[in-house]
Amino acid sequence: MPLNIVLIEPEIPNNTGNIGRLALATGSKLHLVKPFGFEIDDKRLKRAGLDYWQHLEVIYYDNIDEFFLKNKNAKMVFLSSHGTKTHWDIDFTDDMFLVFGKESVGLPKPLIERYKTQLFKIPLYSKSIRSLNLANAVGIVVYEGLRQIK
Repeated sequence: MPLNIVLIEPEIPNNTGNIGRLALATGSKLHLVKPFGFEIDDKRLKRAGLDYWQHLEVIYYDNIDEFFLKNKNAKMVFLSSHGTKTHWDIDFTDDMFLVFGKESVGLPKPLIERYKTQLFKIPLYSKSIRSLNLANAVGIVVYEGLRQIK
């Protein structure tokens, strides 16, 4: 698997479904960290993921501590509007973990503080918006990673 997509406490089933579809299309693993803002069998999740969900490699974690414990030796980068470097500055490698926060507030503040040197953002060229849709952001970063790796 070239990349690992990590969603910390995703809230919107349609986004998670679309990201699952993207993960399958790109040969990536999807890591979902609870609590979720929806039930995993939500119809909106399955509709967005269509009938592909059964083919996707998804790893579930009960909480953020379990995620970090099980992946303590993984190379990770964190995506946040608080980053000072852009996603183009990431030195992508096979099996890298791309960590995204929840739709409403992004990554938890303790993660932003702890991983400042591994914090990246997608540049926005309008002051009229504060962030991109999560599914769009994941797509931008994953395909840039694949471009660099391949």
